[in-house]
Amino acid sequence: LIILCFVLLVVIFGEALAPYDYSKVETSNAYIAPSAEHWFGTDNYGRDIFSRCIYGARYSLLIALFCTVAALFSGGLLGIIAGYFGGKVDTVIMRIMDIFQAIPMIMMAMCIVSVLGNGIPQLVAAIMFASMPTMARNNRAAILRVRGSDYIESSEAIGVGQWKMILKHMIPNAAGIMIIFFVGFLAVSILMMSSLSYIGVGLAAPTPEWGLILNDGKAYMMTAPFMMIFPALMIMITCFAFNLLGDGLRDAFDPKMK
Repeated sequence: LIILCFVLLVVIFGEALAPYDYSKVETSNAYIAPSAEHWFGTDNYGRDIFSRCIYGARYSLLIALFCTVAALFSGGLLGIIAGYFGGKVDTVIMRIMDIFQAIPMIMMAMCIVSVLGNGIPQLVAAIMFASMPTMARNNRAAILRVRGSDYIESSEAIGVGQWKMILKHMIPNAAGIMIIFFVGFLAVSILMMSSLSYIGVGLAAPTPEWGLILNDGKAYMMTAPFMMIFPALMIMITCFAFNLLGDGLRDAFDPKMK
């Protein structure tokens, strides 16, 4: 949580923290190794990598948040409906999700981006559709966990409506598990977005997104490895922090797991 709060501060105050303009090209300063002047060095265009990584946090975290929220309100809602109604509704929804899940997430996202083109809305849509099956399955499991509880049976006995049952009784009591899945999917979204940008089908240059910075530096892996090391560390540390936070939330919501 401390790491993520620090990253959040970087996102909010990025303009004040960045010592240089992330898009300023100075070819005379290209390939400068990390130093006191340029903490992370400079890339092949002379742009300060530290400044680009700071601005990249804004793109990576905010887009990952949009992707995960979109997946929650699409696949997550389908999973809740399937878990509550069961029977044929559950079968139809989950078999459709199984068809989507048969395709690897990154491959599906690549296909969608290839059709829609580069850009933030297209990237959000691609990751959302790729994440829908897993999000639906996780939320269905969370609803099934509370579906047979005594308070649910009591609510049904006194005639509580179906949607009121879902919104007032089931979702609040399953929210702990859903939050854990949500936090874990933030790390997955960051990795997917960085992977798509790294292979050239994500955001377009000169956007300072971490995966795109990695893509810019892969041609200089042997001569200037710092061009890849620092953005890779940003991705690794942030995703690691989200995973640790998910583990902590799991223990907090379920003391038996401690």
